[in-house]
Amino acid sequence: MSDSRPINDRFLRALAREPVDRTPVWMMRQAGRYLPEYRAVRERAGDFMTLCRTPELACEVTLQPLRRFALDAAILFSDILTIPDALGLGLHFVEGEGPRFERPLRTPQAIHDLPPLEVETDLAYVMDAVRLIRRELDGQVPLIGFSGSPWTLACYMVEGSSPGDFARIKTLIYDAPELAHLLLGRLSAAVTAYLNAQIRAGAQAVQIFDTWGGVLSGPAFEAFSRSYLHRIVAGLIRHHAGRKVPVIVFTKGGGLWLDALADTGADALGLDWTVDLGAARRQVGARVALQGNLDPAVLRARPTVIREEVGRLLAAYGAGSGHVFNLGHGITPDIAVEHAQAFIEAVGDLSPAYHR
Repeated sequence: MSDSRPINDRFLRALAREPVDRTPVWMMRQAGRYLPEYRAVRERAGDFMTLCRTPELACEVTLQPLRRFALDAAILFSDILTIPDALGLGLHFVEGEGPRFERPLRTPQAIHDLPPLEVETDLAYVMDAVRLIRRELDGQVPLIGFSGSPWTLACYMVEGSSPGDFARIKTLIYDAPELAHLLLGRLSAAVTAYLNAQIRAGAQAVQIFDTWGGVLSGPAFEAFSRSYLHRIVAGLIRHHAGRKVPVIVFTKGGGLWLDALADTGADALGLDWTVDLGAARRQVGARVALQGNLDPAVLRARPTVIREEVGRLLAAYGAGSGHVFNLGHGITPDIAVEHAQAFIEAVGDLSPAYHR
């Protein structure tokens, strides 16, 4: 595995707000069910977690979208729930319903009894996948590693499935805040160790998915999500093998707290589709790069509409570097491959005018 800068490094340069020839682009969930080749590998694996836990298969599906599209980064194929799975909560996926835990954290004792996480052994398959992907990428584009945020992980671990109305986790933070902080503190340490292990294995950038941060009130977001994001960023390896390792924080629904999120120390903020990209740049763009933020639903429209929306967002951000084009959330399984192609091509065709 080479530690040299990738041949195509515009993603890393944009995160550092250095000049680029065009706006880099990748898609959250770019390896996924909208691709027929992914569905074939998923069927061969038998179930989703076997796919995640088999480095050769995870590598294959990570590389699939790069064979189709002119993407500027690969992202590790895994799941945000690998940490709670490794903690013994009995993760499994129900078709049409999503993740479920056999042993959710429903009592104070269950939280106190959580075992320590040894990421290099308990999640060795993830680091094996990172090393294999880096080798197969052969320096073409950077590899992004990732984790769920402590708050997002806690939502699933306490609720036992997709959070719904967040009744259990919100009861915990308001009725037993000390216990909630105990859980979030342990998860913060686990996420930090997990991301650092990915960096040591070869991840050249990392993203923290704070998927459920936006369901909190402002004070609760600060106490139970942002403060832990800040702690994690402060604990990450920021330089490795002679290069900087940028950190992206993506809080879905976090548009109200951009200044606070910029103060986490992250290099870039991911924006969901509800945020005005131009206004976000005016607010915090001099401090951090921005990533996003096409509404994934736009990909259901005609290619001409997709191109118009890409052009609108490029114009909203304006001239100069510091923008990584992405969706405002993950691509959905129903999207036609041709529409994803139209999106990627539109960024490639239209963005050079903003970098002259």
